[in-house]
Amino acid sequence: MRDHSWQPPEGRRQQHREPPVGFAAVMALGFHGFGNMREALAHDPPLHLIAAALLVIGPLALVFRRRAPLVVLAVAAAASIGYATTTEPHWTFAVAPMIALFHAAKIGRGRPALPVAAAGWLVWVMVTWTFAARLGVPAEARIGLREAVLTGVAVVLALVFGNGSRSRAAYQAEQARAQAEQKRARQEQERRQASDERLRIARELHDVLGHHLSLINVQAGVGLHLMDSRPEQAREALSAIKTASSEALREVRSVLGALRPEEEAAPRQPALGLDRLEDLTAGTGLTVTTTVTGPRRELPAEVDRAAYRIVQEALTNVRRHAGAAATTVTIDYRPGVLGLAIRNEAPAAAETGGEAEKSRGIAGTAEEGSGIAGMKARAETLGGKLTAGPLDDGGYLVEAVLPTDGEQS
Repeated sequence: MRDHSWQPPEGRRQQHREPPVGFAAVMALGFHGFGNMREALAHDPPLHLIAAALLVIGPLALVFRRRAPLVVLAVAAAASIGYATTTEPHWTFAVAPMIALFHAAKIGRGRPALPVAAAGWLVWVMVTWTFAARLGVPAEARIGLREAVLTGVAVVLALVFGNGSRSRAAYQAEQARAQAEQKRARQEQERRQASDERLRIARELHDVLGHHLSLINVQAGVGLHLMDSRPEQAREALSAIKTASSEALREVRSVLGALRPEEEAAPRQPALGLDRLEDLTAGTGLTVTTTVTGPRRELPAEVDRAAYRIVQEALTNVRRHAGAAATTVTIDYRPGVLGLAIRNEAPAAAETGGEAEKSRGIAGTAEEGSGIAGMKARAETLGGKLTAGPLDDGGYLVEAVLPTDGEQS
């Protein structure tokens, strides 16, 4: 009925676990023993030993309830009925059969357990009430209508609660399976998005370092070789370099334009780096505050470009998912590394529930969005690290650390 080896996703509700097999037996033995053992041993020999044995049989049988639930129910009920003929009615010596009945219903054996429980109740009523005088049952052990009705209600409630527990466990297991499947789907989506981001970066580098740069290199070599001896041919080589570089820039713009999301404004400058950050923040339509700490210095081109892209993607996601939330961009020049922090503020208190949900943060309504996965892939490609998550006040924070060991002095 349950897969005890399966574990739910982290951070969610822990899997329900049944108590150890012996726990119910010990609990029932406590009720049977402490509530009735003194009365049982007060009987004359050998009845006191029989009564004590009947009190112990039911709880001990519960140890095997998972292997043979119906047999355990019948044994526990028979032992309790037998003991009921020796002393006045009390609920404490009926704990073992009630636990057995509850467990049978909980594991899906409620229907076959119902006639067993009904037969046990009927036998108990006949022995201690209907035919009590004929069977020689002591007067103090005989029951009345009140005891018969209350015990019947207890039997029904044990079945109802057992079935309810079974339904709840099945619901939780289904929820856990659905959550696990959703997590697997998100992880697969993140892997796919990271792969797409790496492909995008590869295309950028390929466009820059591909055919046209090779052509420029060849023409530059020709120009240097002919600079003194044949200046006219050297001029032609320089013209070819100019044409090839123009064509390369045109193709790079074309490819990047195809990769760029439709709502993302195209940069107006060919070089992408933190020196273009003001142009980027000015074109977002957001209230963006930029803070720079540490001495500014020239960064390696790939680090500068990656930092620009991370800030660009974070601001794009703010615009998509958080509306006009105020955003702070912090750039920290530290020895050997560049630190980035993009934070959007919490939604205003007057916002409606829908607007507040929309303003959750940089990742919007789904932390696993393509922007987060892409930024992580870009940072990890350079040997850096990027983290993103909601803040306690309702905002959202993206932090990145990019190594700059190869920076120019």
